[in-house]
Order: sequence, then structure tokens, then C-alpha cells
Amino acid sequence: MSHNFFDISLTNLSVLGTKKAAVLAKHTGVYTYGDLLHYFPYRYIDRSEIKKISEINSELTLIQIKASIIKIDELGSKGKSRLVVTVKDDSGIVELVWFQGIQYIFPKLKAGVEYLIFGRPSQFNGKYNIGHPEIEVFSEATLKNKSAFQPLYNSSEAMKRAGLDSKGIERVIKTVLNLAKGKIPENLPEHLIREHHLLGREAAFFNVHLSQSEESLQQSRTRLKFEELFYLQVKLIRNNRINKKLLKGYAFSTIGNYFNDFYENHLPFPLTNAQKRVLKEIRNDVAKPIQMNRLLQGDVGSGKTIVALMSMLMAADNDFQACLMAPTEILAQQHFNGLQELIKDMPLNIALLTGSVKKKDRKVIHEALQNGELHFLVGTHALLEDKVIFKNLGLVVIDEQHRYGVAQRARLWYKNTLPPHVLAMSATPIPRTLAMTLYGDLDISVIDEMPPGRKPISTVHRFEKKRFEVYEFIKSEIRKGRQVYVVFPLIEESEQLDYKNLMDGYDQLDIYFPKPEFQISIVHGKMKPAEKDMEMQRFIEKKTNIMIATTVIEVGVNVPNASVMLIESAERFGLSQLHQLRGRVGRGADQSYCILMTGFKLSADARVRLETMVKTNNGFEIADVDLRLRGPGDLQGTQQSGLLELKMADLSRDNKLLIECRHIATRLIDEDPELLLPQNQIIKNFLFLLEQKSMNWGRIS
Repeated sequence: MSHNFFDISLTNLSVLGTKKAAVLAKHTGVYTYGDLLHYFPYRYIDRSEIKKISEINSELTLIQIKASIIKIDELGSKGKSRLVVTVKDDSGIVELVWFQGIQYIFPKLKAGVEYLIFGRPSQFNGKYNIGHPEIEVFSEATLKNKSAFQPLYNSSEAMKRAGLDSKGIERVIKTVLNLAKGKIPENLPEHLIREHHLLGREAAFFNVHLSQSEESLQQSRTRLKFEELFYLQVKLIRNNRINKKLLKGYAFSTIGNYFNDFYENHLPFPLTNAQKRVLKEIRNDVAKPIQMNRLLQGDVGSGKTIVALMSMLMAADNDFQACLMAPTEILAQQHFNGLQELIKDMPLNIALLTGSVKKKDRKVIHEALQNGELHFLVGTHALLEDKVIFKNLGLVVIDEQHRYGVAQRARLWYKNTLPPHVLAMSATPIPRTLAMTLYGDLDISVIDEMPPGRKPISTVHRFEKKRFEVYEFIKSEIRKGRQVYVVFPLIEESEQLDYKNLMDGYDQLDIYFPKPEFQISIVHGKMKPAEKDMEMQRFIEKKTNIMIATTVIEVGVNVPNASVMLIESAERFGLSQLHQLRGRVGRGADQSYCILMTGFKLSADARVRLETMVKTNNGFEIADVDLRLRGPGDLQGTQQSGLLELKMADLSRDNKLLIECRHIATRLIDEDPELLLPQNQIIKNFLFLLEQKSMNWGRIS
């Protein structure tokens, strides 16, 4: 059956019209019948129930009452008028208020007539009112037509002004559903529907918008979630298999002197079992003449850099060069210093290339790279420039890979005849279900073990009234020779407010930590990059004891002597950000501390975030809580993943179904890699449609 029904433009719908269709498209991205049917209700309410006016309270988000109009007033001056309608039932009186569309509503209202009124109650000056309610003349027939599963659709103010409030959207969807009978194509094979007791696709769309029972609603949602997650996994698994067939790469056939010499004579500490396991996975990949695309996940301080270096040594053993790309100059410099220290007694050449490198030094690097004298190159985006030509690039390591656009990363592919192996690293742990979806077409390695001897960071939550006790503790740490970070949040992403907040904090700290005993560095968004780097350098060189910063403080800055991280207004930060900031300390042998400072007023989510931070240092546990609180759309990297195409499934709640769909998809691709079996033609055809609609960036690590 044709899929064309889903592609029909909504401008063809007379009940909508071109103007309303344009408003809908602008605010929701809904253009076609298919888009509209995928615009699912965000919740359902029981419209068969009538409450009394006396039952209105602050717990109710929506209410339906039956009441008679006793008074109609149009108040205020022209252009700023409001319509206030007083209604009553046998339990009390409440006002209905409209600020817009008064000219349409006013003529329809009559005193003494009984109405069915539905809307959101709110309190003003100690009295409840209902703003912009739906209102219609009451009759038993109108009540009979009200479902216990009235769908509610998201709508913006501009949409409401165009008549596309929740009720308006519902009317348009009903019109499309009336046209859809017999025209919604099935996209799952009969054997899958039967084996997994799934509803048919057409029934699922009808029931999710026009549900009459809890059971039919749940069946519909399960079917639509299954469809989304199944096709997502089929796409990712097929991409992974296709990549391994098509993407030829360079085989590192030997483990030679560089790797063995480093392992036996220069390794600063024994590898953890997790590091050994990951190195084995990388070794298996690079030994084949297929491009490796592997994501290395590991918490802050888990030893990803050593794994990256030993992978680079595998390249050197096979006469290939390797490069490591970091998102900032400070981080690139730090990686360079760390790698240079590790290989200083080995016959290997390493260089640093960033935007700050002088032209004459750059020329020397370019020549050494091209003639093969340079084994390793560390740098920033500068590595992507056309002038950077390798003699034989075999491995690319990308740190904090979510900080780069896909097209940017792809430019490194063309630095050799065949694409180099790619090892992408992330210190932002991602829950398994999300990693399976975000990076399902990459192979994933996880370092889930910390090096022995590292002391866990002690994390506490302190309210404002304990501030001076906290300051006394910080003084005692500084007097032991330690250093301290104090981080302030961005406030509503306003540089002005951000700057003021930080400067007020600086003034307070300047009084409490007087010179010359205490020296303070400061880093914020209004400073020029060179000034920021200078202030960071002063802190790194121990010329200052306290570093005050906003969230511009760089990810990955390594100051082993810093033992305290004080996070001001910690309730304003996301969990993953709090965990990243905490990872700036605990890098030396001393006990380190993270202090989360807040006011007393905390939202339920903020409390969960703070309790989670105090309870655990495990980044993967923290990521699981973060996913539950925020959903996948806000987590780092998801914007490039196609994740936001999920309309019904929720990765934080539907992880069991996701894992089931991955097993089903894996088994199916194992049995029929090209989808040639007759029963799988329906899957092949639907995948073709999906690929037509969105360019596939999944091949690029």
C-alpha cells in the first residue's frame, strides 16, 4: 500500500487553511498528514466528570464545572480590556477571565444560561479564577460526548491566537483521521506483530488520538513505541555492519617495540582490568583492514589518556602517524604536556598545533609531519586545516567528541588515502540505553574502574547559613598548601547577570580572604581568550590559591594541587555539569572535597540532583538519574543523533522495550542482513522511506 497519504500537505485541508497551516508548521514543525498524526497528546483528562466550584484548589491543574452566568463585565481601557464573567453553581461562585478574543466570545454568552466550563484554575489576590476556559451551553448530550480520555495537545500562544489551542488541534486531527481510514500503511511484518502481540498500525494511530479505554490507549502507545525503537535499532545495526564491510582501513598487523617498551618500562602505574579489556577491544579492531569507529567512555580520572596513548603506540609500531584533537587550547596543551612526559625517554617525536602557534613554528611542524619525522600531533581545530598534511595518518583520537560537529570530524577522514581508525573519547558518561541509541552504530568501550589508590571526592551540600563555616574550612585547606575553585552559574544565560553574580561573589571572597595571605584568580565570559589563559596559567603555577570562575572554566583542566570545588547556587546546575565540575578536583594524592552551596528554596528535581551528587561519585549512576530527570533531548550530543525524532518512546522510561527491540533487530539482521526474505520486504521498503527523509550522518564517527 502506498505511503503517500502521510506525505499530503496540510495546506490541502479546508478545515485548516493556508494561514493556520503556516502557523502550525512554524511552531511545531508539522507540515503533512503524517506529521500531524505523529503530534501525539501530552496527556489525557477525564471530561466525563463534573466538579463543584467549591472543589477548586491549588492541586488541580484542570477542572470541569457546570455553572450559570450571573454577571458579564468588560473591564479596562480599549486595547487593554479583559472580559470577566461571574458564574455560580449550588456550591459557590468563580470568575472566568479572557484577555484575548473577547470580540468572539462576548456575543455568545448569555446571563442565566447553564454552561459546561473547562479550564485551568489559578489564584489571584486570594481568589480563584479560570483563565481562557473552553465554554459551551450545557446539555446531557454534550456531556455524553465528553470522553474519559480527552487528549490534550501542546500549543503556543501564537497557535492559540490562530484558533489552534488543544481543542483546535484535536478538531484538525479528527478530520485527518476521518480521511485516513484504510490509508495508514502497515510498516511491521505480520510475524513481528503476531509474535509480540502488537496492535495494527492504523488502529494504534486512531486509539492514541481517540482512545476510549485505558487498555486500548496502552496497547496503542506500546505499538507506536515499538515501531520507533525497532526502526532506530535496525538503522543503527545495519549502518554498523555496512561500515564494517565498506569502510576499508589500515591493518595494524604487529604489536612492536614502541608498545612493548612503553608497557614494560615507562608505564607510570599498573593498568586496571578495565583498561586492559578496552585495549584488547581496540587491538582487535585495528588489526583488521576495516576502519575502527569506537567510542571510549570513562569517568573523569579513569585513565582514558593512557589507553589513547597506547593505541597511538600501536599506530607508530606499524609506521603510521596518530593525532589527538581536543576542543580547547588549554585542554590540547594539557594533553600534549601529559603525553610528552609519558614518552620523554622514548625515540618518538610529538608536537602541539593550535591557533596560538607562531607561523614559523607551524611551518616546522607541517614539514616534520609531511616527511614522517613527527609521530604524534596534538591539537585543536587547527588539525583540520588543509595545510596539515600527514605522511601516513593511521589513527585519530578525538577528545570530548560531542563538542565537534559531524562534518568537522569527517574532515580528518581525508587526511589519508583510506580513512584512519577513529577513537572518540567522552568523559560524560551516558546510560547504556542512551549510548545504545546515540552511538548504536559505533562500537563502545567502557572504562568502568578507577585506578587503585585514588581517594573518592567527599561531596557535601551546605545551605547559605553555613557559608562562613565553609569559608573557614577553605582557609584551612589553603594553609595546607592546597588550591580551591569557586564556580558561579550562568543566570538565564545573561552575560550581564552572570558577570554581576560573579563580581558580587568576588567582592565577598576578597574581604574574607585578604591579601597577601590569599591570592585570587578570576575567569569569566567577558574576558578575552588570552586573559583567560593567563589567569588559568597563574592558578596552574600556584601563583593564586583561589580560582573564581563561571561555567567557562574548561572541561579537563588538570590541577592536581586543587582539593576543593565550591559550587555556588548549585541548584541551578544540571547533574552532568555538577559531576564534570567536581571532576576538576581529586586529581592528586590528597583528599578532595566538593561543596554544593544553595539557598533554602529548592525544587523537587534540584533536591534529587543534590542528593545524587552527595550519595555517589559514579558517573554512570549519575547519568542514569540525569536521563530520568531531563530526558534524552537535553543531554550532550543528542542533537546530532536523530534521537529527537522519537515522538512516542521515552528512553528514560522505555529502556526495557529498547533493549528488547535491539535484540529483535540484531536477530533479524543476523538472519537476513540484506533484508531479502519476502517477510522482511516491508521493513526494507520502510527503511528506504526513512533514508529518503533524512540524510544519514551515522557513518561519521
